[in-house]
Amino acid sequence: MLFSGVMTALVTPFRNNALDEEAYRNFIEFQIAEGIHGLVPCGTTGESATLSHEEHERVIEICIDQVKGRVPVLAGAGSNNTDEAIRLVRFAKKAGADGALLITPYYNKPTQEGLYRHFKAIAEAVDLPLVPYNVPGRTGCNMQAPVLGRLARDFSNIIGVKEATGDMVQGSLVLEACPDDFCVLSGDDLTALPLLALGGKGVISVTSNLAPGRVAAMYNAFVQGDLAEARRLHHELFPLHQALFLESNPIPAKTALALMGHMRGELRLPLCPLSEENKIRLTAILQQQGLLKG
Repeated sequence: MLFSGVMTALVTPFRNNALDEEAYRNFIEFQIAEGIHGLVPCGTTGESATLSHEEHERVIEICIDQVKGRVPVLAGAGSNNTDEAIRLVRFAKKAGADGALLITPYYNKPTQEGLYRHFKAIAEAVDLPLVPYNVPGRTGCNMQAPVLGRLARDFSNIIGVKEATGDMVQGSLVLEACPDDFCVLSGDDLTALPLLALGGKGVISVTSNLAPGRVAAMYNAFVQGDLAEARRLHHELFPLHQALFLESNPIPAKTALALMGHMRGELRLPLCPLSEENKIRLTAILQQQGLLKG
């Protein structure tokens, strides 16, 4: 299966308000060395909303170049403008991405039929594996299971979904509506293991930015049938999952990675630094998780 297991929704490191290429390449190497199953540049966690088009393309190019085929790269390429999404997907294909992650159109609030036609237009325009990304908490619209079922049946290159509602009822309905080989990926670390138990194929993870080896180990234990170990790791990681949403993602994740020495904690407005109170809470959890030296 092209996209399965734990795929990290990569943070984008900045230095003096510019892409920090050295830190980014080193961070990708850290992810692969820890046993991650795939990488997702230019998603929400990568601050795609405040990247220029040139930066967006460069972030994807660097990721593909650094990975060199060792794990799949699912490039963020969505937009609330269908024509712009097609342009971004064409770039992802040209750059050599294994597929494109496509957020549902935000702000416009399309109907379910509008969502179908949006993804239909992209699927017909570009022959590349496509994964719609459903996160109504960010976009203001929720793509329902019947629409995904139609898309999965009608277009062979729409191969999966990042289901980030955290709603196991919706997850069940999506799995029921779509073919068995459709890649239903959790977009919510807190409910990744429950979705796997329902038939999900993996998770696009924020937590694996910090602890890729342990998040991957949870998935590996599950697929190997060691449910006790998968549950143990799920519960062990749960406080970390929660801590990474003390404030809007990726503020806590980027702060944590700076504390761990992977990159600067630099964010772009309108995101701003983690409050001091939450930084103290986050630091304590990182220490409890053994993620800080000393």
